Amino acid sequence: MQKQSIAIVGLGRVGSVFLEKLLKQANKGIAIVAVAEKGETAGTVLAKANGIQNLSLDQLMAKSDSIDILFDLTGAPAVRKELREKLMVSGNRHTVIATESVANLIWALVSDGDALPNVHAKIGY
Repeated sequence: MQKQSIAIVGLGRVGSVFLEKLLKQANKGIAIVAVAEKGETAGTVLAKANGIQNLSLDQLMAKSDSIDILFDLTGAPAVRKELREKLMVSGNRHTVIATESVANLIWALVSDGDALPNVHAKIGY
């Protein structure tokens, strides 16, 4: 099975529970290689406990060629725009930015019926 290298930007209420759920899927072809969160959250504590680096956006972009899917779970349009621009400037045509909609789809496939927190307005791509 081919492993998908994943990074998560935003480990607030949504990102923290998403990280926790994805960590339980690690034996199913998922490798969480990094996260990006400025604050101290339950997600940053969980990431650290699992040996996952918490990077700045610039540090994350420096290693983006090794990231297949970058989940932007910040709910901030400015962050999504910054991520797209940094990937474009770097020439990275490999990494896909996944939005909350994609996270909700994955959540539905891997959860046991519990809901992903719905704290962000729908901002699209």
